Amino acid sequence: MISFLLSLVALVLGYLLYGRFVERFFGPDDRVTPAVAKADGIDYIVLPNWKIFMIQFLNIAGTGPIFGAILGAQFGPVAYLWIVLGCIFAGSVHDYMSGMLSVRNGGINQPEIIGSYLGKNTKNVMLVFAVFLLMMVGAVFVYSPATLMQGLFAEHAPSVNLLSDSTFWIIVIFVYYLIATMLPIDKIIGKVYPLFAVSLLFMAASLLVMLFVKQPNIPELWESLPGAALTPDAVFPCLFITIACGAISGFHATQSPLMARCMKSEKQGHPIFYGAMITEGVVALIWATVAMYFFYDQPTPGYETMEGGKDIINKAPSIVSMICDNWLGLFGSILAILGVVAAPITSGDTALRSCRLIIADFIHLEQRSISKRLYVCVPLFAVVIALLIWQINDANGFKTIWSWFGWSNQTLSVFMLWAITVFLVRQKKPYIITLIPALFMTVVCTTYLFSAQLFKLDGATSAIIAAVALIVALAWFVVWYRKEVRSEK
Repeated sequence: MISFLLSLVALVLGYLLYGRFVERFFGPDDRVTPAVAKADGIDYIVLPNWKIFMIQFLNIAGTGPIFGAILGAQFGPVAYLWIVLGCIFAGSVHDYMSGMLSVRNGGINQPEIIGSYLGKNTKNVMLVFAVFLLMMVGAVFVYSPATLMQGLFAEHAPSVNLLSDSTFWIIVIFVYYLIATMLPIDKIIGKVYPLFAVSLLFMAASLLVMLFVKQPNIPELWESLPGAALTPDAVFPCLFITIACGAISGFHATQSPLMARCMKSEKQGHPIFYGAMITEGVVALIWATVAMYFFYDQPTPGYETMEGGKDIINKAPSIVSMICDNWLGLFGSILAILGVVAAPITSGDTALRSCRLIIADFIHLEQRSISKRLYVCVPLFAVVIALLIWQINDANGFKTIWSWFGWSNQTLSVFMLWAITVFLVRQKKPYIITLIPALFMTVVCTTYLFSAQLFKLDGATSAIIAAVALIVALAWFVVWYRKEVRSEK
């Protein structure tokens, strides 16, 4: 528990110290924000500071800091290092800068931010990349909560055939997605999200209390695991893809513009963007610790003391339900349902909303009228439905989509980090704060792409390709930097 406590303190200090350091170099001021200048009552609308924080937190969190942290904990306490260092020095900087660049540039979306600093061609590639990623999020986060709801009612109310049918829940979730994507952001998202965010935070706080009560004997950072790791995957690069939300996630930069369009002042950016990411890191840290109790507690790991635990070692949603039920009772079960069902749904609807806005901005289609929103939503939802059908009919469909989603998600963060680095260079700011994370994530994503997880090359070949990618990326930056400096003289 010492490693956990030190990590918790580090995250808080990261927000108070490094967060202010990053904010000072960006330089928020009193200029008019897009929420005021472009107010339309649909997407550009001023919301209270606390509500923006809650929505931003739930937008970027979903099940990521829960499921990702649980699966990442199979690697052992090394997960703490990635959550802490990744969250403070990469993820929070990524989220703050991408959110503030959206605020500073009229509420533009992620592909436009990248295009502003990396060029039009990169913008077009990222637009396709981002749209496809967001559609994958929509498909994945329809199927998983629908099957969870189907299983829940099949177990507790088997006589109610309709509620025990996953197709029924898929239709219900899709209808909700369409309504949430179409309506003004303050009508459903602005009202429901804060409640779900509170439940997610309360669940994490309750588990934090139980950790102090139970004081599990889990491995520390300086200790070896009590046996072999429960995952056959290599720590590098798999840990850095598995734990995305809670460390760094490219998906966040697609969500931050939603809240950039609701802020009354640029000075809200530190608590909203940097603060929401640190909060997500805390949630991931708590769940990683709970999971390490389940996997590695001594003398007997949690999965051996809980009935049915051995059967769900690789099933994160089931681990959430079992832990909450055993530690928090009936109340915990309710929180678990909210966590494993509501959280992915709330990620899916904002993903599709972001997708609508990205497409509408690209084709220059105003979104004040319902008919214009439908022009984008109808084909968008048709593609998501097609992805969903393929996912259901293919035995490996979910695993395939999830693997590519994980890589695509972190690759988005790579391009955003490079775009922010260019911005910092041009503003004569300390660009090193994003250059190092950009280089690191370039290597992570390249290694993962060519490793056994996707293209299935051997480890040595993947490492060589990743080393070449690192050299090329660094060489590109040096050449570009020198040209940039000469052009300013």
